[in-house]
Amino acid sequence: MSILHILNGDSTLKGFEQTGLEGDTMVWREVLSEGPLEENISSGSFWKKRQDWICGSLTETPEGYQEKMLDQLTKLGGEYDEINLWFEFDLHCQVNLLGVMNYLKQQTDLSKPAIYLICPADFPGKENFMGMGELTGEELEYLYDNIRTQLSEIDFITAAEVWKIYVTHNAEKLKAYLNKTDFWGSLHSLKPAMEAQLKRLQLNENGLNYVEQKLLDIYNYGFKTKHEIYIRFWETEKIFGMGDMEIDIYLKRLKLLIGDTLS
Repeated sequence: MSILHILNGDSTLKGFEQTGLEGDTMVWREVLSEGPLEENISSGSFWKKRQDWICGSLTETPEGYQEKMLDQLTKLGGEYDEINLWFEFDLHCQVNLLGVMNYLKQQTDLSKPAIYLICPADFPGKENFMGMGELTGEELEYLYDNIRTQLSEIDFITAAEVWKIYVTHNAEKLKAYLNKTDFWGSLHSLKPAMEAQLKRLQLNENGLNYVEQKLLDIYNYGFKTKHEIYIRFWETEKIFGMGDMEIDIYLKRLKLLIGDTLS
């Protein structure tokens, strides 16, 4: 049987290589929670916009993006009998999961491959579980054996509905969808992630969204270096799944308020 494992990032790859699980591996190296998007994730214009934004906003080159992301997409058109999606509970991963599911829906005859989701919100014995990057090969196999869930046609319909709204960055549309939707199928982490997204879309009286206000509060509380701010933010806001480069995007927006003293 031909199997493909799609991993949520390089942090999971190290542990995954220690497993005895068979199949090909693809690492999804995108940050769809930031930057420009459009509904048709299969289009050339979508990936051109992503490449331009990634290379202009983060520390990546066009050649690096081509090798690490675009060349990997060819695997999604392969003839697989089974595809396993390894994605986490936070907004960063859930949006990437939406991207993968919609790409597969647009590119693949979904009647052929059985598509499974491995999406842990916690792990036995780990009080402050942050993600699969901290797990060993044996622990990842535990997830595979115990929480792996086959996705249904309803799950792909839900993913398409949410993706269509997400790419608009429209707070009212997202709020209305969240209020009217009670059934999320096997996508059990998607609603909390979209609730976090709504916080990013809504602005307060200062013109700041939740993340920007939180970072400003941390700074005003006395944490002045970037490293200190990262740590304090991650303590309470892991639902956003932001790495330091993503937090830096928000800190740049706050530059006029907090000055140039961050180090």
